Amino acid sequence: MITAVDTNILLDVFGADAKFGRASAAALKRCIGEGAIVACDIVWAETAAAFPNHPQFLEAMETLGMVYSPMDQESAFQAGAAWRAYRAKGGRRGRVAADFLIGAHALVQCERLLTRDRGFYRGYFTGLKVLKP
Repeated sequence: MITAVDTNILLDVFGADAKFGRASAAALKRCIGEGAIVACDIVWAETAAAFPNHPQFLEAMETLGMVYSPMDQESAFQAGAAWRAYRAKGGRRGRVAADFLIGAHALVQCERLLTRDRGFYRGYFTGLKVLKP
């Protein structure tokens, strides 16, 4: 089982978030026990920004067993199609393309997505199994 992990889960865990940290850590632990955990380019970059330097970031990701999983061309196309549908329905730019890239990567290249933003991903990525802590 390959689980894509969203940035919000990793920030909850690495930052020991008072509200979401425990639930996110428990959900992440379950996913690790069920197979591989991966982060796409966007999640990798967003999470790296929370660390003071590259070595500390890499150590944290390696400690979790997180694997870097770059997006492929099909994922990028699916993200564009979902974002186009969102904008056609009147969606504003407040929801950035990065969210669509994360969802499409999980849909095309993984088997599920662990995120706290379940409603959004279910709405735009039919067939994607979405886990919420």
